[in-house]
Amino acid sequence: MKPKPNGLARAAVRFKPASFAGTFVVLMISALIVSACGILLETGLRASVPAERYAKAPVVAAADQYEYVVTGSGEDREKEAVPLPDTARVDATLADKAARADGVRAAVPDFTFPVRATGELPVAGGVLTGHGWGSHAFTGSALTAGGAPAAGEVVLATGTARAAKAGVGDTVVLQTAAGQRDFRVAGIAEAGPADAGKGAGPLAWFADSQASALAGHPGRADAIAVLAEPGTDADALAGSVEQALAGSGAQVHTGDDRGALEDPGLAYAKDILFGVGGPFGGIAAIVAIFTAAGTVALSVGQRAREFALLRAIGATPRQIRRAVAFEALLVAPLAGALGALPGIGLASWWLGQLKDRGAVPEAVPLHVSGIPLLVAVGAGLLTALGAGWVAGRRPAKTKPGQALAEASVERLRPGIARTVLGLVALAGGATLTGVAAGSSGDGAAGAALGVVMSFMLGVGLLGPLIARLCTALFSLPLRAGGPAAWLAAANSRTHSRRLASAITPIVLAVAFASTLVFMNTSERHVADEQLRAGITADHVVTDPAGLPVDAVRRAAHAPGVEAAVGLLNTQLLVPTGSGEFKALRGAAVQGVAGSAVDLAKVQDLGVTQGSLERIGTGRIAIGKNLADTADAGIGDRLPLYLPDGTRTRPEVVAVYDRGLGLPAVTMDRASLAGHTTSGFDDTLLVRGGTQAALAALGGVTDASGYAAEQSLDARTGAWMNNTMAAVLGGFAAIAAANTLVMTVLDRRRELGTLRLVGSTRRQVVRMLGWESLLVSASGVLLGTAIAAATLFPMMSGMTGEAPYAPPLVYGSFVAAAGGLTLLAITLPARRALRRWS
Repeated sequence: MKPKPNGLARAAVRFKPASFAGTFVVLMISALIVSACGILLETGLRASVPAERYAKAPVVAAADQYEYVVTGSGEDREKEAVPLPDTARVDATLADKAARADGVRAAVPDFTFPVRATGELPVAGGVLTGHGWGSHAFTGSALTAGGAPAAGEVVLATGTARAAKAGVGDTVVLQTAAGQRDFRVAGIAEAGPADAGKGAGPLAWFADSQASALAGHPGRADAIAVLAEPGTDADALAGSVEQALAGSGAQVHTGDDRGALEDPGLAYAKDILFGVGGPFGGIAAIVAIFTAAGTVALSVGQRAREFALLRAIGATPRQIRRAVAFEALLVAPLAGALGALPGIGLASWWLGQLKDRGAVPEAVPLHVSGIPLLVAVGAGLLTALGAGWVAGRRPAKTKPGQALAEASVERLRPGIARTVLGLVALAGGATLTGVAAGSSGDGAAGAALGVVMSFMLGVGLLGPLIARLCTALFSLPLRAGGPAAWLAAANSRTHSRRLASAITPIVLAVAFASTLVFMNTSERHVADEQLRAGITADHVVTDPAGLPVDAVRRAAHAPGVEAAVGLLNTQLLVPTGSGEFKALRGAAVQGVAGSAVDLAKVQDLGVTQGSLERIGTGRIAIGKNLADTADAGIGDRLPLYLPDGTRTRPEVVAVYDRGLGLPAVTMDRASLAGHTTSGFDDTLLVRGGTQAALAALGGVTDASGYAAEQSLDARTGAWMNNTMAAVLGGFAAIAAANTLVMTVLDRRRELGTLRLVGSTRRQVVRMLGWESLLVSASGVLLGTAIAAATLFPMMSGMTGEAPYAPPLVYGSFVAAAGGLTLLAITLPARRALRRWS
């Protein structure tokens, strides 16, 4: 009677569970990573926040908060949306047009802007949130004393008025983007739920006719809130408002889309979640599948003798292949299900960490559906089936008479197809290394991923050959280690496939962890050096809420001050590339309030071309890295999108070296006026004077302290990169340990034979220790080489310098690889040797 494939599979799993434990563990962890990344991707695609401020306004009209990059044409045309750094605003007079639409009860222009309090009005943090009084129609704020404000008047929130001991008719001094002014208190109001939400803090309301000017955006409103007549359907109202505003550029929003207008950070949160779940999730999936496939292939290969025996007793090739497939069906779905469920927990933790760091709004919920979980389970199943089919092809097609003979001797070389593909992958990696070396900025970074993936694929395909090369390389040093070391080298030469299975996951862990971590440390190292060298001021005054509007003037008149320059730091968008490779790159910009002569006294940008003295209306200076990426030089017109999306084409009048540590774009302060939410400078650089004389303006530190604070912020931002490295490196490390344990357990007969011929238990363990040293050294060497081939050209293009790897961090990687390998080999070996004691 012929053996049944499903019976063979069940018997193999039942009576030899250790052979499948390693496969089960790797498939389970790969499902965990794939499902977590998939859940974050779905969360990013479906991310939304409920409307709070506009909860009572069923329809809100606002400007498009995205800029677009269009590539291709016809059916290949693609449109990528890039969120604007700041709020894009609409013409405030559109409220009149919207008010005439059918079903509209009222249309109110909405304004939200920061207002600085003076010493006469003590409030928490020194900053109030200003609104137009008309917003009370949909926020629920109501007067408790006095009346609505006219021009030159203000309504204070109850708590604010109480803290300032101000009443109706009193005068308060406030600072806005329009300057410092006296305002008469027209009334006191109790803030409604919509005004008091989202940590608004102290509140003040101004006349709608004056609010846009005080906000620094004359004639522009953040949005138009539309209120409906009783009984009017929201969709019908949206349609009539959209028709009334046709051609104005305003977009009509309903439902949760209104919440996105209230929280501009949602757009960036979507990008971050998409980056984690999309590109990184794709890499993680490839790594997981690649590693799982290797483990499945190892598991099948370890049972080559069993398959040979089945062939010898009459099993057909089809039965062998079906047995391997049934094994995958028995193991993979359960492993995937057990891994996918904890993936929900990993995704939840990851999202929580992003919220704690302010990268994702607190109101964004985790979206969990069956799709990412099914994809994770399905990917593991397909991987197991595919890897098992490939690994089982040779024992299945071998003639019965040759099966046992071939199973007793390991093939020394991979097949021709595998060798050719491996060489092609290595050649591709070398080619991409050259491309990265010849590129700059984003081009170098983009080519780097291809480098590491190509080399990793080459190592995986050519593993046995590379393992033999590593053995040959380390054989001479091993001979000095005595008989145990010599025997370890001989074992490694004879079983190169087994050695390759152990080395590949370590290479994977070291290569990816080193690339991700040292890419960030290299960039931050250069940026820190540039920042410390670029700030030449004696004192740096900062205030997260914004400095007083007259901070530069007051500092300049302080005793002993030689120069004072105010900076407004924000972001803008720069188009880069051409044709199919167009993109919009975010770039840091500083708006300078002061002369070029004063700027040179407090900041050294490292100008290499042109002169900062020419900076002014329509003229800017840019960093060398941005100049290379945007292919712009002196005299060129560089297309830019200001923070609110306003398009401009200023002339480049200077190029400087320190565009990584300092902002990549430098322009005059007036060019940013009206294009940011805050009209207050956030940094003041001062040459001369004393700290005591400047303390009234904000927090005062020196250049070194300021650089340390900026570096701390950068390290916080690097958390994401390190987390990705931990996920990929951790998975690869577990896979490496798992593979080593599988390999040792498969060698129990071999270890027993060594004991029977007279080797002591200590000698066998020492031999395995030398093998672990060979495996870890080979893995670290190859992983380091791949990381170096990736980082050197990438950092040369991005920073112009060699990569920076902190010795302690790299040493921890080496120690972790060595310790993990030693434990994964010696612990199961000691257990296996107990029966031979």
